[in-house]
Amino acid sequence: MLRLESAGPPGRDDGAARAAAECINWPEGGSNSAYRAVYAALRIDVADPRAGGRPPAPYPYTAELVTRRPLGCLFEIVETLVLTLIIFFVIQTFVAQPYRVEQQSMERTLEPDQYVLVDKLTPRIDDYSRGDIVVFEPPAAWVEGGPRTPFIKRVIGLAGETIEIKDGAVFVDGTRLEEPYTYDLQPTTANDEPAIWVVPEDELFVMGDHRAASADSRAFGTIERSTVIGRAWLRYWPISTLGVLPTPEYPEPPGNGDARPSPAVP
Repeated sequence: MLRLESAGPPGRDDGAARAAAECINWPEGGSNSAYRAVYAALRIDVADPRAGGRPPAPYPYTAELVTRRPLGCLFEIVETLVLTLIIFFVIQTFVAQPYRVEQQSMERTLEPDQYVLVDKLTPRIDDYSRGDIVVFEPPAAWVEGGPRTPFIKRVIGLAGETIEIKDGAVFVDGTRLEEPYTYDLQPTTANDEPAIWVVPEDELFVMGDHRAASADSRAFGTIERSTVIGRAWLRYWPISTLGVLPTPEYPEPPGNGDARPSPAVP
């Protein structure tokens, strides 16, 4: 009679397996194909008396699957990396993108080597307002022959408004603009005063908070809205400066209840 050792979990009824194994007559010098068939079907370990009591080596019926597994893992890794890159590209192109501040034109609001997150999504729904800090492509004539590093400035004038600089202050449609965010409350000046600009349709008038160290619309004029990359809304590095960049509130210009140009009236 054969000695039978069950490979199944505790509590499993292996009576049928034992009965089948015990019914096999082990041939002394012939084939043990019947034993192998039962072993393969029932997945049991039967000690071979001719092998010193050691159970037979498992059959290599899963070898083909094992050899394919590394390729499957490699495919999964590549698939994950590609999906991650696609998500990163979509987010950076259409949702938000980080930028490092390089110049001093936005001191003290933003200091050099600080990092901001620029929102590209909400301006498609909610247009730019006065006081927003925006990142934009500089005018081509202004950086001709040099690197086209994006500029970061604050929106001062909107389409249809008249911007005037005189007596060290900014006036929008004749109303003086209160600007507590300027560097050390320094006055705003222009090359020729009084200097007046009328902001065309789909354009913006922008200036840096550090007026004495900023190249802005006073020098290169208004910028096209299409050149604006997005609205800077979060300063996130260094971590000690983490915080949302608020949009200041301004008195409403006469006849402009929402601080934006009134619609044309026939």
